[in-house]
Amino acid sequence: MKQASIIVNNITAKQFGKTVLNNISFTIHEQEQLAIMGPGGSGKTSLAKAIAGLLFTAGTVQFFKNNTAYKPLITYVAQLETLKNLSNVTDFYYQQRFNSTENEDSLTLLQELSRDNDHTNDIQYWLETFALNHRTNTPLLQLSNGELKKMQLIKHLLKRPDVLILDNAFVGLDVNSREQLEIQLSSLAQKGLHIISICSEHQVPAYVTHVAVMQDGNLQQLVTKNKFVPAPAKQEFSTTGMPALQPVKYEGAVIEMHNVSIRYGQTQILQQVNWKVKSGECWALKGPNGAGKSTLLSLVTADNPQAYSQNISLFGKRRGTGESIWDIKSKIGFVSPELHKYFDITTTGYNAIGSGFFDTMGLFRQLNAEQHKAVTAWLQYFNLTSVQHKSLSLLSASEQRLILIARALVKNPVLLVLDEPTQGLDDEQVARLINLLNTIHAATKVSMVFTSHYAAETPACVSHVIELKSGKAYSYRVTTESKQHELLKEHIPTY
Repeated sequence: MKQASIIVNNITAKQFGKTVLNNISFTIHEQEQLAIMGPGGSGKTSLAKAIAGLLFTAGTVQFFKNNTAYKPLITYVAQLETLKNLSNVTDFYYQQRFNSTENEDSLTLLQELSRDNDHTNDIQYWLETFALNHRTNTPLLQLSNGELKKMQLIKHLLKRPDVLILDNAFVGLDVNSREQLEIQLSSLAQKGLHIISICSEHQVPAYVTHVAVMQDGNLQQLVTKNKFVPAPAKQEFSTTGMPALQPVKYEGAVIEMHNVSIRYGQTQILQQVNWKVKSGECWALKGPNGAGKSTLLSLVTADNPQAYSQNISLFGKRRGTGESIWDIKSKIGFVSPELHKYFDITTTGYNAIGSGFFDTMGLFRQLNAEQHKAVTAWLQYFNLTSVQHKSLSLLSASEQRLILIARALVKNPVLLVLDEPTQGLDDEQVARLINLLNTIHAATKVSMVFTSHYAAETPACVSHVIELKSGKAYSYRVTTESKQHELLKEHIPTY
């Protein structure tokens, strides 16, 4: 008979007057690994935090080893982690990553991993495992979103926990990194580590043995993985229809880059990149973690000062010829993991969406009647009306991400730059968003640049691919002869 290792007994929790966990009980036995699933806002993260002791609850969570109660070392890996500077203060801002002169106050990767840890051999092992050993002296601000996720995982694994709780740990990692992480976690699970993973219903890690499904703060079911059947994803956000959008009137190239090279110190990020995006084209931007995708996009969104020394034209105007960054941003709808990380979480949902009209991280002026109507329409479409006056800090990760997506769409932009927009969304929301993007493109012919580490998430409207490898760019056309996109083997000129 299996011995109980973790017993969750009648835990209930409230936050700001709302019940987020409702009388939940279950037992995890030795060698059992739990995945927690459910739609956005269902209570997944609250349950994980309750087990980790990070959320005040009624009821109890007990831990046993060899039938004896004990206090385990528990580490909780959050979906988003805030960086701190050398003074141990969080005061970084979004564009700071792309300002090479402002990285002096940032710890390097090795300094961060070595803080409060003297397991040198462990550090080297994990750096090699996640292919980060070439980045040891790189300031954290210069690491990509995926590389920061690896760093975050290593920090927690170095603690050698008894219970490891992961909140969407695979999100943001490229294919090879996800495979390597799953191999390592499977090995640790076999050695006795208890792993509790919040994850997607359609991407259950191999080491998982049991699945807990949450809904509205309640535990709907707890079954073995082989008995779990994911619910089919729906395809529309609401029955009220999409907010009114106007066809894009801009003609010509929205992006033109000639021999663009970007370097930070001794590190070459982009090498001789040539890229042209014509009005109405939809591009997928691909590449492994650290390939330079975010740096490339920062040149498009006017967030990188190195653009002025490069041969780059946006919306027909050469950078550095007198155009304002606000003129550029006014034509772009943008969302990214970094924007999400640095966005002011005290801002309300309504104000966050409204700020999209002015490309600010908060609303600092009054909306006119037409702008208010557009914000209200997107709130209704994404089923967010009930949370529009709450600060982002009180919302679930999926609600926050939907608000930032609405912020990108609200001004009917000429170009959509969507950097991993599905992060934080559940499977159903991902399917709905991809359907929405296809619908928007068909209705408006908006230009689009879309990135994701999951091939299945690429919208059908994508017609071209630009792939970064070691800082170099390769372009491909996309065929739609089958349901899945096929990349042609030959490279095509982008001019």
